[in-house]
Amino acid sequence: MKLRDKLWIWGQNAGTHHNTRNGNVWNLPGTNRMTPLEGCYYMGIPNCCRVVMGGIPTPPFDQEAMVLDTLGQVVWSIIGDGGSHREGEAVDLDEVIRIAKKHPNVTGGIMDDFMNPSRMAIYTPDKLKMYRECLNNAIPGRKLDLWTVIYTHELKDEAIPYLAEINRVSFWTWSGHKLLDLDENFARLRELIGPDKPVLCGCYMWNYGNRAPMPMDLMEYQLDKYYQWLKNGTIEGIIFCSNTIADLEIKAVDYARAWIKAHGDEDI
Repeated sequence: MKLRDKLWIWGQNAGTHHNTRNGNVWNLPGTNRMTPLEGCYYMGIPNCCRVVMGGIPTPPFDQEAMVLDTLGQVVWSIIGDGGSHREGEAVDLDEVIRIAKKHPNVTGGIMDDFMNPSRMAIYTPDKLKMYRECLNNAIPGRKLDLWTVIYTHELKDEAIPYLAEINRVSFWTWSGHKLLDLDENFARLRELIGPDKPVLCGCYMWNYGNRAPMPMDLMEYQLDKYYQWLKNGTIEGIIFCSNTIADLEIKAVDYARAWIKAHGDEDI
């Protein structure tokens, strides 16, 4: 297996990071037109977390699922970002299972912006258990995993019963300066989930928490850390965020592309 096989893109509709319900809240430059699939090919990344942002896309997902057949693995969101306003049950769970039956490279469902009090009140551990069992058992002989996003500021004991029902964890540092606490925060995550649950680390190429470019020393620091963790088996993968900024002439994107080119074909 090559290192690039462990790499994913956080795939969302073009323009959605510029055009949130409150406008360009993250102070992004330029105009984003790059699709998730284009982002994968531009970055040299074979896998995609295809996530609803601002309520889009809406089912049915057939057309894009077909286009994404060219990728190694695709995980679709069953619960989109916090601005999607589609709450209640896991709104896209049945749709993700339906397209997974038609597309063998669909390997799971992910919940975005999940570990916050409002969503944790709606989606109880019992519901998560039901979602996980639905995914895990939907296709005979093939397991679909349940993923969730968790941020460093959500590493609290209250998350333990929720995380217990998750197959894979996507771990993100929202504000760039907090990347210097990666070792401490990752150790805290392991306290919450145990030693064996697979973790993929999110890699921001824009400093969303500070609404500014990612400082290059921090970009280098996080990728050096993730490279070390990938090579020694501490983490299962890296998720780059995102196609929604990859065509904006951002230095951190150029650095990530060069890093993937340099290391992607290493055996792991």
